[in-house]
Amino acid sequence: MEIRKKLFKDKMNPPQVLALGFLSLILIGSVLLNLPIASTSGSPIGYVNSLFTSASAVCVTGLTVLNTAKDFTPFGQVVIITLIQFGGLGIMTLATVGYIIMGKKISFKERLMIKEQLNTESIQGIVKLMKKVIGYTLFLELMGSLLLALRFVPMFGLQKGLAFSIFHSISAYCNAGFDIFGDSLIIFQNDYYVLLILSLLIILGGLGFTVYADLLAKDKLRKLTLHSKVVLIMTGSLLAIGTLSFLLFERTNPGTLGTMNFPRKLANSFFQSVSPRTAGFYSIDISSIRDTTIFSMIMLMFIGGSPGSTAGGVKTTTFACLVLTTISVVKGEEDVNCLKRRLPFETIKRAVSIFLIGLAIVFSTAIILTITDSSFKFINLLFESTSAFGTVGLTTGITDKLSTLGRLVITLTMYIGRVGPLTMAYAFAKRNRKRDFRNAPGNLMVG
Repeated sequence: MEIRKKLFKDKMNPPQVLALGFLSLILIGSVLLNLPIASTSGSPIGYVNSLFTSASAVCVTGLTVLNTAKDFTPFGQVVIITLIQFGGLGIMTLATVGYIIMGKKISFKERLMIKEQLNTESIQGIVKLMKKVIGYTLFLELMGSLLLALRFVPMFGLQKGLAFSIFHSISAYCNAGFDIFGDSLIIFQNDYYVLLILSLLIILGGLGFTVYADLLAKDKLRKLTLHSKVVLIMTGSLLAIGTLSFLLFERTNPGTLGTMNFPRKLANSFFQSVSPRTAGFYSIDISSIRDTTIFSMIMLMFIGGSPGSTAGGVKTTTFACLVLTTISVVKGEEDVNCLKRRLPFETIKRAVSIFLIGLAIVFSTAIILTITDSSFKFINLLFESTSAFGTVGLTTGITDKLSTLGRLVITLTMYIGRVGPLTMAYAFAKRNRKRDFRNAPGNLMVG
């Protein structure tokens, strides 16, 4: 039996282990959430619903077919936030914690799997980085809980206030978007403090653990790695663009920002720029936003956060790479340059692959939903598909109205989005061995 297990393990590559690890966690969560003790009705919520909720929690998405505050007991809510924490940290992070506790040595193959999860370039110092990941996560979630408690404890009392603080700090940092208020953050749309704290947690969760390590290890900004610089520039740029576009498109909409004064409009526009970066909280009624705003949010959700973070999407660095490649072509430059550095061709190929696979998944999901749930507008189905792929959790109000087949399609999309489209491709596609020859060049007219 041990020999068989070893052979099975050795045949699996790191992407396969990660993919199956997330799947196992989803299945365990689906069983727990379908228990009568997890539902306020005292009856099972149905396996499709529990599977959907578990996948949404593990994939740190936030899409729900049931109301987390009203339909789940404290037991069910604890299961959900635990799945969010495990899903946000990642399978190999949990395994590393276990190895550290047991004093077990981490093998080379396990280091490769950690590298795959964190999306780093090298396995050198990978275990040390993983320990930092755990430390950063727990520290930031604790600080977020304490800061939120200053507001929630006076509002809801000590026990409930602390529970709300811990739940929403973890949910925000892990970019999950689950809430136990009942209607996300609508009741806090005038509370700048709560919106700011949650925004900071979401942003920090979406930067990526390697950026933390880089920021804390360096004294001067000019000494940051190219990756960290690009992540920070792209994050700041997308937040600014998202804030201004939401404010511009929704400033006169009576269903969203129309009745607010300018400071409130600006605060909620900023929050709704942060949230599509894969968090899923909302402080205004998303079902009332205009189609132009929906499209702009789709683009933000598709780009998502940064590599090695709790966020989803194709990632900020992927988008930056494509923009820089386009600029180099327009300028007629031979190389793709970024901040006085030349980007390797392998990086460009990887970025193009991730972007195109992501587009294919989002549009395929949306097209399938037009068949399974044809009563909804295509723009809303595309929004739902992108939200699932980007592990965002925002919805125009159609998630709980989807058919059973539609829910299963969204569940699969959330799973692919969390594991990563390229990781999924590496895990299950047949890879060709490297050849010792190259084909003769050929010309192909494009454009």
